[in-house]
Amino acid sequence: MKILAIECEIEGLENPDYEPYLKQEASRAWELFKLGFFREMYFNENQEAVIILECCGTTHAEEILSTLPLVREGLIAFKVMELKPYNGFQRLFKA
Repeated sequence: MKILAIECEIEGLENPDYEPYLKQEASRAWELFKLGFFREMYFNENQEAVIILECCGTTHAEEILSTLPLVREGLIAFKVMELKPYNGFQRLFKA
């Protein structure tokens, strides 16, 4: 199942708060990518992470994301939602 996770930064934090964990964060993201859970990773215009995961559901995605150092330390959170296949092309073939 494809899951979309969009980072929600915690108000009141500054770059120095994140700095000690950034290398660990990249390392864990790489591990999750190699394991097949992280399929695509991006930053939006606000430098917030946008991740496409492949896993069993939103609860599983939240468990996986909780292993990221920045999440574990309470520095970021994610909004998580299930993605469903687009079925709008069916409209093109209705009589």
